[in-house]
Amino acid sequence: MSVKILRLSLLLALVALLSAACSVTTTSSGGVTGTDSSVFLSTDSGNIWHSMASVPSVNGRPGTIADLNVNVMRLDPEDSLAVYLASFDRGLYYTYKITDGWNQVASLPTATVNDVQVDPKNKCLIYAALANRLYRSNDCTRTWTVVYFDNNPGIIVTAIAIDQYNTRNIYIGTSRGEIIKTIDSGESWRTIQRLNEGVARLVISPQDSRLIFVASNKNKIYRFSSNTNTNAADSADLEKNFLVDNWTDLNDVLKDFNLGSSFKDILISPSDNIIYLATDKLILKSPDNGVTWENIKLLQPEKDAVINAVAVNPDNAADIYYVTNTTFFRSTDGGATWTTKKLPTARAGRSLLLDFNNPKNIYLGTIKLK
Repeated sequence: MSVKILRLSLLLALVALLSAACSVTTTSSGGVTGTDSSVFLSTDSGNIWHSMASVPSVNGRPGTIADLNVNVMRLDPEDSLAVYLASFDRGLYYTYKITDGWNQVASLPTATVNDVQVDPKNKCLIYAALANRLYRSNDCTRTWTVVYFDNNPGIIVTAIAIDQYNTRNIYIGTSRGEIIKTIDSGESWRTIQRLNEGVARLVISPQDSRLIFVASNKNKIYRFSSNTNTNAADSADLEKNFLVDNWTDLNDVLKDFNLGSSFKDILISPSDNIIYLATDKLILKSPDNGVTWENIKLLQPEKDAVINAVAVNPDNAADIYYVTNTTFFRSTDGGATWTTKKLPTARAGRSLLLDFNNPKNIYLGTIKLK
């Protein structure tokens, strides 16, 4: 009798494990087993993928976000297990442990979320960009307040960046081309720079939060310095608080490269401060804050490349990943050589995210191909 009970217990445990996460093994020859999903997790640098799309429910029958289209995913800077998923048309989701499933943020509109960022010093302080508004939650997504509103409903808040040294300093970018700064966590704002095209991404240097990089939706890259020691209470420092210093156009040297037509990402490696710029056609890196750039050699010619997202190991910048509509690429030698694997889904890769505490853990967000 005890043997039967033991076998039954093992069977139930196996069923529960398979229900929680569908494992998918991919090979360079393209063999795939599994099912389509919006989010996958690999705990071994991309060899085996697990579908992570369950949504817990009170009735014991879990739901799923497998058909959701991922826009961007972000980690809580204080907790690498906390992941925020900004979707197309379906609002914001989060998980504090992905094997426990996703939670929908019901207090936000069920709409496209353009960006989401967590305060680096307060995990319950979260900002989300939807349409022409920036929302702030002070209580871990339970309630939200609109802290920025553009009077033109056709203008989109596209990007958010938070000063890790002084988190009251927040920058947002818009589809009209403004870079807008607050020094009091969103209570008041000032436009500090205007571009001729929409802002796609704002990135603050992990080694010096005064140094900020701007990417436009037309693959233009800029750099400037901004005051981080701001003081909203001292009116005498008002102009200094919003001063833009050393505005630098980095595009003269970039003219030597075929950047393609679509910006994808810009990120800075915290281990060595190397900047990586990804467009749909190539990946560049700069060791000197954008003064010079080097083309990372890919397997495909530039005309055939379809890069959707890039990620770099925060502990070792030689460990580079990128994803296309069909394929996951990894290099362990800075791009000198690459390994390839077919994606664990018929959907396109959209977002890559590495766990900064355990970089072997990789999150893959996907989107349905049109």
